[in-house]
Amino acid sequence: MGLANIYKDYFDVGAAVNPRVIESGGELIKSEFNSVTCENEMKFASVHPKEGEYTFEQADKVVNFALANNLKMRGHTLVWHNQTGDWLFKGDDGSYTDKETLYSRMREHITTVVKRYAGKVYCWDVVNEAVSDKDEVSFDFPLREDSPYFTVTGSMDYLIKAFNYAYEADPNARLFYNDYNTENPNKREKIRFLLKCIKERAPVHGIGLQAHYDIYFDAEELQKSIDVFSALGLDIHITELDVSIYKHDERGVDFAVPPDDRMAMQAELYDKIFAILRKNRDKISSVTFWGLNDGVSWLNGFPVKRKNYPLLFDRDGNPKAAYERVTKF
Repeated sequence: MGLANIYKDYFDVGAAVNPRVIESGGELIKSEFNSVTCENEMKFASVHPKEGEYTFEQADKVVNFALANNLKMRGHTLVWHNQTGDWLFKGDDGSYTDKETLYSRMREHITTVVKRYAGKVYCWDVVNEAVSDKDEVSFDFPLREDSPYFTVTGSMDYLIKAFNYAYEADPNARLFYNDYNTENPNKREKIRFLLKCIKERAPVHGIGLQAHYDIYFDAEELQKSIDVFSALGLDIHITELDVSIYKHDERGVDFAVPPDDRMAMQAELYDKIFAILRKNRDKISSVTFWGLNDGVSWLNGFPVKRKNYPLLFDRDGNPKAAYERVTKF
């Protein structure tokens, strides 16, 4: 029946893909999902590598695939401190530019990209990962200070402007803030404060919980995050779901074949996660896996290069035990 059909009364189910994955796994995408996200092809460096130069070819391939197969298209992402060319933040002499120049460049980029896909992309991760991971950073000013956006502006105004620019470009698009470690209590509170501030000055419709977990994750923290962010009146998307079989800080371990006990733990956790998601279907409208199958997961190269097995489909596209758990309820 496929994941999207099984969950049609709950929420959309999607996958992050790229043109190569579409070429090799297009039939699996069409049979299982009703939503897609560009893995990297809509990020700043991919579509706008130099000032005045846009390269939409790869992003267009994903969008055209979505349109041809009646799949919803999520946009990811407009403002992020990573995978963005230095030219955005600097002048010809290599020093940081002034904030008005940055805002002008941001507006031109956001307007061009969002207008190009207006009516095709139904929602955007407008700002990605702006909040600091440091516990000592204050709740009332929670931004990561290593971001060049912050270096130039010295404030949260760039987030406000990003959401307003996106809204001006496509008033019909749903606009999201997206981040990881949203289940960490300290970071969760900082994100909550930031979103409350943004909502007072710009249209923000939802939050994307990236949901990069491992098999030791406490699923109850997900429920707490859903409660906190839904209380702000925000729609919730699970945007980058995967469950690593390794702890994030686990090194020196690389399983050529995934151990049965860890795969059982993965299936159990996926079962718990989807039970929580189903229970909160009035607050959650979309769930996206970060990748199509284990063979193309980003976790095969991060945080170290090794085989990982974080998704519902194995390297050959066959459903795993975790798939059986989330589809039988």
